[in-house]
Amino acid sequence: MTAIPLGAGALPSRFRALVAHVVFSGGIAAEAVVHNKLRASLTSLGILFGVASVIAMLAIGNGAEQEILAQMKLLGANNIVVTPIVEQKEGKVEKDDGKKQSKKFSPGLSYLDAQAIKRSIPAVAATSGEVVVNSVITREGHHRSGKVVGVDSTYFRVMNLRIAEGGGFAAPHFVNAAPVAVIGKGVKSRFFTTEDPIGHTVKLGSQWLSIVGVLEDRKVSTESAKRLGIRDADMDVYVPLPTMLLRFRNRSEVTQSDIEVASKQDNSVDSTETDDQRTEKKNYHQLDKVVVQVARSTDVTAVAEVVRRMLQRRHNDVTDFEISVPELLLKQEQRTKTIFNIVLGAIASISLVVGGIGIMNIMLASILERIKEIGVRRAMGATQGEIMAQFLAEAVMISVAGGVAGIILGVVFASAIERLAHISTIVSPLSVVLAFGVSVAVGLVFGIVPASNAAKQDPIVCLRYE
Repeated sequence: MTAIPLGAGALPSRFRALVAHVVFSGGIAAEAVVHNKLRASLTSLGILFGVASVIAMLAIGNGAEQEILAQMKLLGANNIVVTPIVEQKEGKVEKDDGKKQSKKFSPGLSYLDAQAIKRSIPAVAATSGEVVVNSVITREGHHRSGKVVGVDSTYFRVMNLRIAEGGGFAAPHFVNAAPVAVIGKGVKSRFFTTEDPIGHTVKLGSQWLSIVGVLEDRKVSTESAKRLGIRDADMDVYVPLPTMLLRFRNRSEVTQSDIEVASKQDNSVDSTETDDQRTEKKNYHQLDKVVVQVARSTDVTAVAEVVRRMLQRRHNDVTDFEISVPELLLKQEQRTKTIFNIVLGAIASISLVVGGIGIMNIMLASILERIKEIGVRRAMGATQGEIMAQFLAEAVMISVAGGVAGIILGVVFASAIERLAHISTIVSPLSVVLAFGVSVAVGLVFGIVPASNAAKQDPIVCLRYE
């Protein structure tokens, strides 16, 4: 015969008694709240708006974090971007210690620079040059202005651009400067609405290009593209860099006389050229951008400094380039947004404290209104713990009701902010659970003092109270 451990049957009975006690106290608290619906509603307003504000702030913070991650993906992980600076305006003379400096020659940002960076710096995983030329896309009588972009073989990998149809560029395309192209999704939708573009040709300016691939759709808002300095890849036509330099434009062939002529035309009143066209004529840089991908994120800052010194030396101490680290800029932006959200969250939390103080105040006032009720319950055998549980349950109930309403209002606020302010917001399940937990905690913390005061009332004094 198996022996029953001492107290094994007592545990379920205690649990049932506890559940019954909680249900009974909750029922009495619910009756009190329903009896004073207006007062309970007004009391819970502080919790309601506090929770709603916290939900909205967390949603803005989550949206900002996702936007930062998306921007990092757009710019590529661990990338350093080198961009050229077009020659300074005429008449500007640099001085050092009051002496005029003779202008030094610089070959500009070139394909050789990109190759030297990859070859000389072990921490660099890949480099990719980029040349962008404005052109006109033509096919079957349809015309549209667009950009032809000359890229390296590593460009799509470095910039996180994926091929959705066909394939990328092969080694023979670069060796032979082949007239082939990878088009964006927008170009396909405009010029190839009913047929597969792979294998067909499209005209860029005066050059016919055979399409070998189509990029995966990647939507970028105009504001993000402008802030990050990137283009809408959906409307670009990509060609191998040798194809660009041989068949379209090679700025390394621009002479000093060409630049001087362009500078004179810059002041011509009769000139009908745009600013971009005039800048293009004075641009002696072979490449418009060099993207340097670093193997490890911890080395990005150090590699950026090495690249700067290396290019400074290769360009004869002429600073005609800029180096930016998008990841560091985005992390700084993320820190700024995080601090902003913390400040706003702290301000929103004040509403929770005010709401909790309101609950405490009302519960203390209700003790005097219900002092005879307390006396009767104590006279009927209710313990101090039961009285305390009743008032504590009432405070928690008011707080939770405000918290649930605040969660709903916070979701509405987050949606309204996203639509009206065009700010990405994400309401996560964690923020909802956190807001609910905070509302329960506020009810418990600010309900303990009134509940304790109610439990400590002398039953005889309570029955005599008029």
